[in-house]
Amino acid sequence: MRSVRTERRAQLGAFLTSRRAKISPSDVGLPPGPRRRTPGLRREEVAQLSGIGVTWYTWLEQGRPINPSVQVLDAVARTLGLDHTEKAHLYQLADVPSVPAPPVPSTMPPGLPMILDQLSPLPAVLLDSKYEVLAHNVSYRALFPALADPDGNVLRTVFLTPECCNPYQHNLDDKHRMVAYLRGAYIRHLADPIWQGLVDELCGASVEFAGMWARNDVAVPVNLIKVVQHPAVGDLAMHLTIMALPATDGEWIQIFTPINEAEAEAAKLSVLLAMSNEARLRPVDEHRRRFHTVG
Repeated sequence: MRSVRTERRAQLGAFLTSRRAKISPSDVGLPPGPRRRTPGLRREEVAQLSGIGVTWYTWLEQGRPINPSVQVLDAVARTLGLDHTEKAHLYQLADVPSVPAPPVPSTMPPGLPMILDQLSPLPAVLLDSKYEVLAHNVSYRALFPALADPDGNVLRTVFLTPECCNPYQHNLDDKHRMVAYLRGAYIRHLADPIWQGLVDELCGASVEFAGMWARNDVAVPVNLIKVVQHPAVGDLAMHLTIMALPATDGEWIQIFTPINEAEAEAAKLSVLLAMSNEARLRPVDEHRRRFHTVG
């Protein structure tokens, strides 16, 4: 088994290669030049623009056991146009220390379940950085009954559930952003077999996820609008508000609010919450019996 440091260096090479491929010579003021075998900048062009030696940059991209300085990484980040999240990711991969983060507890703060309950009737959930559901309120269970079950995981639901049964209407940008967030968090857990198992499972079961994972993008969660599909009441357009918890290890809260522009969305949510659990699940069970029963 490769060491965490060796794996991190391999990830560094893949990340730099993927960022280099996204930049055309014209983006950085270089002439197009002769026919190129690969998209983006060449290694020697990145080295030249960053003011470092070609051999040194090549070793960096190959994951050799060298120790790049902060100045070198800053220069490469500027050349590749990395944003703040990507630059922090680069530092982690290169094992370059930055401002130390305070220690974070590994257990859920005791008051969070009560906070989630107080947010009802708005659906709210506490997720970890693997998108696993750690806690939720009754409104979230009504809106996402499958995710509220033990071992609920938003990524597994999004990428491994058939479209007809998927509670989300995700566009490609949403999915790319989810995978990019997972990638940024993954690098902090290279020695954790649970993390690696999740990534291997998703890559093996979803060609779409595997392709997005191979892009090496990194990002942070953002507030946006999600369309939730519920067989009992139809589609609900919801504002998704993200609340990060800096005192925990990558945990964050999602809160779903009906969009202001349509009172019908709030009415649908009220109808859903007023139903019995049996009434909410009946159309789900009927669909499964009709379309997903073998034999």
